[in-house]
Amino acid sequence: MAHRLGYADIVPGARFSSTGRTLTETDHGLFMMLCGDWHPIHADEEYARTTPAGRRLMHGSFGIALAMGMQASTVEFIDPIVGALGFKEWSFRQPMFVGDTVRTDIEFLSRRISRDGARYVVERRLYLARHDGEVLQQGLAAVLLRLPPEMVGTATAETEAPE
Repeated sequence: MAHRLGYADIVPGARFSSTGRTLTETDHGLFMMLCGDWHPIHADEEYARTTPAGRRLMHGSFGIALAMGMQASTVEFIDPIVGALGFKEWSFRQPMFVGDTVRTDIEFLSRRISRDGARYVVERRLYLARHDGEVLQQGLAAVLLRLPPEMVGTATAETEAPE
């Protein structure tokens, strides 16, 4: 069940973890079909055996999609989302393989009121980790949300996580 959070509930430093999800051959094939990337490192077992990983890799961009989807089912914003503001510092630390069980850890870094005073920005660090805790991917993701009408003009402007 998702944690439902509004402006007042988003505290820099708070962390949440999703449940696990095992990556399947179907996930792998569907993502290749969706994105159109059939590079042999992903699609050809014989070729992949000749690489340092020794087997087919799942797409790194699939990890970004997983992290975003898994965080959305873990933390639900109750204030309306205006839009995603992008990713920064996303890194692929370890490969993903069919059969890996992964989870997403979400750490809230900051929240700040936008210049117009009616919206706010939340920045969080997402970690896509294997079941053993090894981080496979991580990066920053920001989202713009609308303040509830009763908070417009009254919300405080604290922005950073405690040091």
